[in-house]
Amino acid sequence: MLRILFICYGNICRSTMAQSVLAFMVRKRDLREFFQIDSAATHRDEIGNPPHRGTLQKLREVHIPSVPHRARLLTRADGESFDYIIGMDAGNLRDMRRILGDCRAELALLLDYTDRPRDIADPWFTGNFDETYDDIVCGLNGFLEYLREKGEIPHA
Repeated sequence: MLRILFICYGNICRSTMAQSVLAFMVRKRDLREFFQIDSAATHRDEIGNPPHRGTLQKLREVHIPSVPHRARLLTRADGESFDYIIGMDAGNLRDMRRILGDCRAELALLLDYTDRPRDIADPWFTGNFDETYDDIVCGLNGFLEYLREKGEIPHA
């Protein structure tokens, strides 16, 4: 089983959206047995809070159920228990490396798995949950293809 952890600053917008969308994608592709999916924050600002209302609204709009979630903080132990820890922007990646130190997990940004690696803008500041959703879907499709190419999940 692959253990995937998505990371953003507060764990209420981008990382929770990625968590819910990947859970939906693997369920639709009958790949649930291959994944355990979670998300966490690099900062304490939102710990214990549910996903942002903009994230929940966007998920409802595209008919994707939100996974039950309360924001939690990334811990050093996560680096040993997850296989992939995936951030949304360069600041997340810096914070992930600071918190995790040397770890066994593969660290990356979500859009690194696409042909257009870049940051996913934080909708907390932009207000654009549509763009965030589009970037997340693109990144997740690239990530699933990466896992297929590595032989970690079956080809559909």
